[in-house]
Amino acid sequence: MDQHYLVAVAVPCPLRRSFHYKVESTEPPQPGQRVRVEFRHQQLTGVITDLPKTADVAHDKLKPAELLDTEPLLDAALLHLCQWAANYYQHPIGEVLAAAMPTNLRGDSQAGLPTETRWQLTIEGLGLPEGAPKGARKQADLLTFLRAGSRRAEDISAAGFSKSVLNGLHDKGLVESVDIAERQTFDAPLGEPPLTLNSEQTAALNAVPATGFWVGLLEGVTGSGKTEVYLQAIEKQLAAGRQALVLVPEIGLTPQTVQRFANRFKVPVGMLHSGVADGGRSETWQRARAGLDRIIIGTRSAIFTPLKHPGIIIVDEEHDGSYKQQEGFRYSARDLAVYRAHQLHIPLLLGSATPSLESLNNAIAGRYQHLHLTQRPAGRQAANLSTLDIRAKQLRDGLAEASIQALRGALQRGEQAMVFINRRGFAPVLMCHFCGWQSKCPRCDARMTLHRQPRHLHCHHCDLQRRVPSQCPDCKAPELTPMGAGTERTEEFLSRQFPDYPVIRIDRDATRSQRQFTEALNEIHSGRPCLLVGTQMLAKGHHFPRVSTVIIVDADGGLFSADFRGTERMAQLITQVAGRAGREQLRGQVLLQTHNGDHPYLQTLIQQGYAPLARLLLSERQLTGLPPNSSMTLLRAESKRPENALQFLQQARQLAEQLMPPSPQFRYLGPLPAAMEKRQDRFRFLLQLQADRRPAMQQFLPRWIAELEQLALAKRVRWSLDVDPQETQ
Repeated sequence: MDQHYLVAVAVPCPLRRSFHYKVESTEPPQPGQRVRVEFRHQQLTGVITDLPKTADVAHDKLKPAELLDTEPLLDAALLHLCQWAANYYQHPIGEVLAAAMPTNLRGDSQAGLPTETRWQLTIEGLGLPEGAPKGARKQADLLTFLRAGSRRAEDISAAGFSKSVLNGLHDKGLVESVDIAERQTFDAPLGEPPLTLNSEQTAALNAVPATGFWVGLLEGVTGSGKTEVYLQAIEKQLAAGRQALVLVPEIGLTPQTVQRFANRFKVPVGMLHSGVADGGRSETWQRARAGLDRIIIGTRSAIFTPLKHPGIIIVDEEHDGSYKQQEGFRYSARDLAVYRAHQLHIPLLLGSATPSLESLNNAIAGRYQHLHLTQRPAGRQAANLSTLDIRAKQLRDGLAEASIQALRGALQRGEQAMVFINRRGFAPVLMCHFCGWQSKCPRCDARMTLHRQPRHLHCHHCDLQRRVPSQCPDCKAPELTPMGAGTERTEEFLSRQFPDYPVIRIDRDATRSQRQFTEALNEIHSGRPCLLVGTQMLAKGHHFPRVSTVIIVDADGGLFSADFRGTERMAQLITQVAGRAGREQLRGQVLLQTHNGDHPYLQTLIQQGYAPLARLLLSERQLTGLPPNSSMTLLRAESKRPENALQFLQQARQLAEQLMPPSPQFRYLGPLPAAMEKRQDRFRFLLQLQADRRPAMQQFLPRWIAELEQLALAKRVRWSLDVDPQETQ
């Protein structure tokens, strides 16, 4: 008989709490099951978070909730991870739970693994004696074959039974076809033998424990074999029947990583990223939950993948900023990986040639084990970095003559070369030669980028697109001049300069689909001489064995950034881009075009490498009290009326100072305009909070948010909290 049960349900809404409903069921509901509920006159899918003893409203006023799952879709560990993340990042639990599930499962779609048709004995077939039916030996043999369990039609055919034999038993009512969920088990044989490890790789691999919480920071120069350490660490987990979760920063890296892992291990490997269709993501997520996919490779959101047999988590390129979600639920997948490994009692391996200062600080403090890979394969040397002073030099579409000659030399030697320019489009701005008009975005404090393919103006901040005017909108002059160079313009110039060689552009405009990206990579991997032009998409983890020469068009970007992380990111980017050169037997050459070649940061990076510069930056952060030596939170507010956003933050600071008076241990900055004050027709301001101790910040934030939600202006402006922000402007 059905009974009524009281449940607490988290629904995807901006409110930081769960709501009470009643469930009518023969069995008690469980936390982690999805329910369909009415919430403010709309039907929403929520997740049961608790079974409370008492309700916050009278029992007869409780609304009903319809169970969607027969068992919890989110297991206890994943539910706990989401609740912890909601508390730490101060985000509504319902939205966190929705973010943790594939899109298909955020609604009322039926959960469950894909099914396949199998043949099994009917009750009549099970009741026959051994050797029956008499006079039909093949049918009798097939009945014996099926007594061991249900079989796929392919298995039956492979065992030597024809379709007519199967149909004969079916006609007699002795066998039947059924649709069942895939419940296969897999061994972990190797498709390719592991490579021989050098002494440093062996030491790193031996440091990774089989079980138990442990975090290792694997700092390895580009080309030192970090991936081989990952593979052999995973091999140990697979042999023990456990799963591995591997995070990569970019969609573009996922297919090549999957291919490498699939070649090594003959086990199911699942992909989880935004380039996979909703149905495919849902299937992989559920296969991982059932323990079928033994290796799961994905981008940021894959950290929420359920694992039936968790073994190890690996975060490749752990320093990469894309692990931090910048909108909505602003979590860090890298930091959640640390908590999840602790929760599951499994090892976590963070890998990078240019570790983040946060991870490096944890390693120096002894919280992480610091592992080093400094050796490259025999015959492979680090690329030679040098600055190219472009002060007072004539540039041709952004390139100095020495850079052009370096590219020509590489092509003539039958090698490949790369031009790194971190600006998409043809030119950053279109300008009138007569009156100085510029193609500014009407919705943002930004210029619209000129694109040639197809020809249009595009704001990369609000996505506004407009046609290119035929004359100046202000003075009506016909001469509009592209100023500066982007990837399109560089591609066009190089195609004219080197007409006998292909120029391959890799950015988000040229490789919108996975097919386009794969085709470009295949052309590069063919080894034929060519020129590569691209943005950060080229800097992350790619192996281009024939690239010998790299030109970095603008090495000055991070030297004078308003963001305190600017220099760290500049050094990481230069080191990562330089790592694409000279990865095989070729001698790598990297030229940094700069107006500030004598800057001490650049000189430290070139002469000593990333590690000494990172330690220098860490010591400066310690002196200034900036993260990772403190805990930082940003309160952002935006409104079409700037006075509303500014006044909201002023009131927010007053409330904060009442709860936690300013002191050397707890500091406030702002309200301040954001670096781009106007975006999408909204004016943006921010308030920065800094605490010497993380627990002090975490204890303060819930009390402060409760006060903020009571402000009248809180309902008239968009506001959000960013704990441990990676972008401070």
